[in-house]
Amino acid sequence: MPGSRTNCAMNPEPDGFLGGRLRLIQPPRGAHRAGTDAVLLARLVAPEAGMVVCDVGAGTGAVGLACARLAPGCSVVLVERDAALAAMARANAALNGLDGVTVLEADVLAPGAARRAAGLVPELADIVLTNPPFFSSGAHRPSPHPGKAGAHSFSDFGLDAWVRTCTGLLRPGGRLGLIHRADALAACLAVLANRFGAVTIRPVHARAGRPAIRVLIQAVKGSRAAMSLRPPLVLQDEAGRLNPEAEALHRGEPWPHPMSERS
Repeated sequence: MPGSRTNCAMNPEPDGFLGGRLRLIQPPRGAHRAGTDAVLLARLVAPEAGMVVCDVGAGTGAVGLACARLAPGCSVVLVERDAALAAMARANAALNGLDGVTVLEADVLAPGAARRAAGLVPELADIVLTNPPFFSSGAHRPSPHPGKAGAHSFSDFGLDAWVRTCTGLLRPGGRLGLIHRADALAACLAVLANRFGAVTIRPVHARAGRPAIRVLIQAVKGSRAAMSLRPPLVLQDEAGRLNPEAEALHRGEPWPHPMSERS
């Protein structure tokens, strides 16, 4: 994610992810760390053998490396601006013995020539997965932790520029997977317009009967197909335990109720 460089030390013990199928070196607690959002995004689009998956704003690589673990026939490109996080992503790929993973230290919001020089060439990927910063500068109170603040906020640009870069990385007919705050749905649809079709939306609720906290969005570059709204995903029961569907996703099992037939 864009933002200040993260100078924190790596945790001595990797965290378990996907029910222990993946081990992740992450920044210390208090910094931005992979959690449920990363699990949902990693499971949103199922890559097929031979596809290239690009994880934009990869952090320590949780989303892209989960794809590499669960779909070993695909190639994965992790894109991260922060040098320390990019180093962790490389270490995580090696730690898990995942081949076919490339880490690009690149700024998604840099001018086009700088992005291309860093390896973000047009039509690089079949699938782009991204968890963009959730806020624009001045729109919220940033975290006192520099790494977390950078992961949650855009510096000077916004969602449109971020999605524009993601669009350029996709081949025609390629699929975008996006997770964002539920109250940002209108902004997400606005930046997808005229770039994507076949937009599929699934709201995510912490518990039944409560407002959505996230939206999962899948879209096809250049498609003219209509938008569809999927049933909600409820993460927890009233006691705060993960519901069966959410628990299965966290363990890395197949998604019982996918976003679409192709997912």
